[in-house]
Amino acid sequence: MATNFSIIPVLDYRLLTSPNTRPEFVSQLLNALTNVGFFYLSNSPVANSDIIDKVISYAPRFFDLPEGEKERIRMVNSPHFFGYSRFGAELTKGKVDQREQFDIGTPYNKAVEGRWSPGDPEFLRLWGPSQWPKEELLPGFKATFTAYINQTQKLSNELLLVVAEALRMPPDAFSRFVEEGGNQDRAKIVKYPVPADERSDQGVGPHYDGGFLTLLLQASPHRGLQVQNLSGQWVDAPPIPRTYVVNIGKALETVTQGVCIATSHRVLSPVKGSTPRYSIPFFQMISQKTVIGKSVLDLPPEILQLKEKRGNVGSSDSVNYAEYSELPSGQVALIGRVKSHPDVAERHYPELFKQYFPTGLPSHGAAY
Repeated sequence: MATNFSIIPVLDYRLLTSPNTRPEFVSQLLNALTNVGFFYLSNSPVANSDIIDKVISYAPRFFDLPEGEKERIRMVNSPHFFGYSRFGAELTKGKVDQREQFDIGTPYNKAVEGRWSPGDPEFLRLWGPSQWPKEELLPGFKATFTAYINQTQKLSNELLLVVAEALRMPPDAFSRFVEEGGNQDRAKIVKYPVPADERSDQGVGPHYDGGFLTLLLQASPHRGLQVQNLSGQWVDAPPIPRTYVVNIGKALETVTQGVCIATSHRVLSPVKGSTPRYSIPFFQMISQKTVIGKSVLDLPPEILQLKEKRGNVGSSDSVNYAEYSELPSGQVALIGRVKSHPDVAERHYPELFKQYFPTGLPSHGAAY
């Protein structure tokens, strides 16, 4: 029987700052990586800064922008799948995800602009500039979120070094998954309104994340995030002020030969009589040409044994990212984006659109 969990552990970043307490953090991290797939990170330099208050205050204000401005920066205008998505545009497992969202990326490295040309893999087009609302309509929004995602990217890279340490790997163990000039990571601002239709409470259905680490800022006091434990039960992950919820993505599970576990999770909509829930996830991405399933790490025997000691992980309600074993990570990401946002695919990736939607544009996107 697999080791199970009923709560999400809280790891204190301050333990990393002293050689006396660092081993305690590394030990706690190893347990979270191999037995839970999720943990809270408290007292990080980002979460303890003033920028957290600023990004939290901007989240509802973005969605209060005039409809015309949100339409101007809709995702359909971006071949990079950045921009605004209307409420209820996606399905997960056949049910509508009751959310609206705004996708952005870390600043695009101009040194690699023009990295795609006709004949190259189309997934190279996924990296590019974000769309932003007009400065006069939301002053300081772009500067604040650019600073925030840059700081969160730095924190995520530091955490990945500690992941290598916990797995008893050299510090550069994950460097092969970073492109020259760095990867473009992604983030989004999500609004989960109180559902008008009480027959469904699905904010977003059960799924895995695709990259190495996700750092989620729960930007309102609402409960709703749930994590599926190893026996299939759903465990609440309520907001804890000034923490990130960190979870392991399918790529990290794959390259560690299943030692680290990606955990299925979902979001329930706010209850009737409540107010909208806001969250700001940050996704650590992978070099686009890497075939994750063919790039596994050579882990020490004592670390590989942790998988055996844990036992078999029960089945979950999530199935996405099965293509990692054969396809470049960029292609896997593009397929997921095309399925989730067919209107973007129809405009910018017409051949892929025809492949996945031979009968024309569906009413909703659905990655799986």
